[in-house]
Amino acid sequence: MSRIFKNLVPYWKSCVVIILLLFLQAYCDLSLPAYTSDIIDTGIQNGGVLHVCPEAITAKEFENAMLLMTDSEKETWRSIYQQDGDIYTLKEKSNKKLSEYDEIFQLPLIIISQMSEEDLNQMAAAVSMGMMSQSAIDEIRSQASEKIDEVGSTLVKSMGISYAKKQDAAAGLDMDSIQTRYLWVSGGKMIVMALLMALTTILVGLVASRVAAGVGRDLRKSIYTKVLGFSNAEMDKFSTASLITRTTNDIQQIQMVTVMLLRIVAYAPIIGVGGVIRVYKTGAGMGWIIALALVVIIGFVGLLMAVAMPKFKAMQKLVDNVNLVSREILTGISVIRAFGREKKEEERFDKANKELTGTMLFTNRVMTFMMPVMTFIMYGINILIIWVSAHKIDEGTLQVGAMTAFITYSMQIVMSFLMITMMSIMLPRAGVAANRIQEVLNEESSIKDPSNPKAIGECKGVVRFNHVHFKYNNADADVLDDIDFVAEPGKTTAIVGSTGCGKSTLVNLVPRLYDVTEGSIEVDGVDIRELSMSDLRKQIGYVPQKGVLFSGTIASNLKFGREDATDNDIEEAARIAQATEFIEEKREKYNSHIAQGGTNVSGGQKQRLSIARAIAKNPKIYIFDDSFSALDLKTDAALRKALASKVSEATVIIVAQRISTVMNADQIIVMEEGHIAGKGTHEELMRDCDVYRQIAKSQLSAKELGEEV
Repeated sequence: MSRIFKNLVPYWKSCVVIILLLFLQAYCDLSLPAYTSDIIDTGIQNGGVLHVCPEAITAKEFENAMLLMTDSEKETWRSIYQQDGDIYTLKEKSNKKLSEYDEIFQLPLIIISQMSEEDLNQMAAAVSMGMMSQSAIDEIRSQASEKIDEVGSTLVKSMGISYAKKQDAAAGLDMDSIQTRYLWVSGGKMIVMALLMALTTILVGLVASRVAAGVGRDLRKSIYTKVLGFSNAEMDKFSTASLITRTTNDIQQIQMVTVMLLRIVAYAPIIGVGGVIRVYKTGAGMGWIIALALVVIIGFVGLLMAVAMPKFKAMQKLVDNVNLVSREILTGISVIRAFGREKKEEERFDKANKELTGTMLFTNRVMTFMMPVMTFIMYGINILIIWVSAHKIDEGTLQVGAMTAFITYSMQIVMSFLMITMMSIMLPRAGVAANRIQEVLNEESSIKDPSNPKAIGECKGVVRFNHVHFKYNNADADVLDDIDFVAEPGKTTAIVGSTGCGKSTLVNLVPRLYDVTEGSIEVDGVDIRELSMSDLRKQIGYVPQKGVLFSGTIASNLKFGREDATDNDIEEAARIAQATEFIEEKREKYNSHIAQGGTNVSGGQKQRLSIARAIAKNPKIYIFDDSFSALDLKTDAALRKALASKVSEATVIIVAQRISTVMNADQIIVMEEGHIAGKGTHEELMRDCDVYRQIAKSQLSAKELGEEV
């Protein structure tokens, strides 16, 4: 998980904006239940009246209200009203102050509201004649207070508001208008909060998506840059199929989880903590229900994850396997058809696919228990809250609106945990994906530029193999053993030998696709490990054993190694490579489209374009790794003849299977099981080297070899 969060560091400003928006969203979300509660309790049950002090009261009732007040209460009572004829109107408009007055006047006003008009008249007469002392009044208040405490604070407040409603109506106020106005104002506030919450939700989604897209882009760029720096050893370690999966599926997993982290996981604790605070403020005394629900949820999710986690870890490797099999089948489809292996390959893919499907089905089946159980828990909480609340409402300690708000807050708290648990389905897989990506990013290439690279100056192209040994990683024995020769400018060095003797491995060492295990390779007397790879490879024109073309045009492929090559340069390269004939036949000629992998050209055409690409680069060192094998003998001869004048001042190293290709080479290196079995010209090797002689005689007649019949 820490690796996923590290990806967000470059986007910390956007993350801060998201957090602020989430707080605003949570504030709106948590405010809605409170407004609902107010609409039910105040707007519907109390007719829109908020406080026990009436908005207006008749003069007679104004005086009656003071019958059971203390002297200080009477003074405060008179100070907050102003007389307008026979009506007293409330001067104080501050809700905070009025709430304080509710506490002060609640007791005497409720007592007055419970007395009949006759009792009020008798009490008023007794007070005016001095027949009722303050101690008697205090005794009445004390007895009433004890009874009021028994019915609960919520009911007490409702009784005080009922008195205010009665006096407002008696004073001529339109109570329906007061209630309607309150409902419209509260409803309007809810609409504003809902619209603001919708806006913040949209903004959070927008910013989170942009951040996740940026994280995906950065990871793809990092992996791509890293892989480009890998040597063949690192490519062999990870495999192409795995690197493709890591660059696509794994990054997609992280990108998707990043959005969910910013939109859901970050929001869950905010709404959860806010809900707990709001629940506490309701004073409902049912926090133990939420605590019980959370314990059950956490225990259940922990059980699910303990069962599913091992499968999540295995899932990405199975995706790798499906990718590998699919890639092999699609790449070798023509061979599969030619050998009638369709059924077998279908079975191989089906096996890999079923392993992945079985694992995904197992995890999904485990996770299907989550929603039904969570729904059961939530409805169970609702029932428990309603059952407990019913007793509290009956006791007068809770109102219906407060119960509704408590249920909503409880659901918000539970949903916050549910959001986190739902993420637990995705997080393990994303964690595995992050680890796999980090493996690539942490992998150090075995081939690096030196800290202080040397410069060749004007490169001549002298290549010297100085007692070179090479062994692949984890191999038991050397593939190349004590290779020692010099390839000079203006001369052609050919490398021949049986299949698997190390020819391609040998030439792959020159551009540092691998590094030597022992010994050294020098260019113009400088160890290639002391040169920067860009300087070294700039001097090399490399044609691999398998011709590789890239999607684009013929011209873009020929300019691949030298972007500033002119049209004349690429046309000359194509002419030397004997590619002009088929290029000119195309309608768009050098602007003709090349499909991905060069699938719309033949093997020979692909090989000739690969050779032309190296020629167009105009390097000092040419390496042809069995590049003429796809050409017919006539084209091969014409190409080598045209090439001779072009490379007269360059070093040419040719790996070949056909003796006819290398007979005229200035130097022929004969390889056998990783070591040099012979070295010299064709004539010298025919005389002194049995291995070369056997290869030559297996391919050419005695007449072609210049031997007497």
